Amino acid sequence: MIEAFITLVSTTVLLLGSPGPAPIALAATGATFGFRKGMPFLFGILTGIAVAITAASVGLAALFNTFPQLKLGFQIIGGTYILYIAYKIASASAVSAGDVENAPKFIDGFILNLLNPKLYAVFLAIYSKFLLPADSLFVSYLLTGLTCFAIAVCVDVLWLAFGRTLRHIFHQPKQARQIRILLACLMVIAVFLSFIL
Repeated sequence: MIEAFITLVSTTVLLLGSPGPAPIALAATGATFGFRKGMPFLFGILTGIAVAITAASVGLAALFNTFPQLKLGFQIIGGTYILYIAYKIASASAVSAGDVENAPKFIDGFILNLLNPKLYAVFLAIYSKFLLPADSLFVSYLLTGLTCFAIAVCVDVLWLAFGRTLRHIFHQPKQARQIRILLACLMVIAVFLSFIL
């Protein structure tokens, strides 16, 4: 159980903490408006994550329980999409936090993560490969989802809190690209490890 928990935590940190749409938006919000004014946006993002976790766990639990042979197919789809996201991260341009006119609201964060395909791909991969062991399938999905949500809270708060510090990095295209490539490579490694472990 401890080894499975450590693997889940490290994979979730890499997948949710990498500079996707929500973390980049949080960093830009923190750099532009500060931590307090970015809190509604943060709460919206976290609510969107909670909805995505619930939807993914309920749907995948029922699906895998009925058709256990589909698990590998879902692993391949989730892993492939995460590789695609890693490519997009590595090749993306630097963030321009100054383009934002008004601090984003709760609803902006909620919609961002509710419609964020990376989020569903992440939970698809996590639930198909890194499910925490428990006495029942329901408890496994519940513990895994709660762990993922706790990690999401920590990671997203850090992106918002350190937005001002990150501002200088994301406004320098060369350094921003190096960081994006590094995190994208870590995502690729996480997907690779999920198939060999």
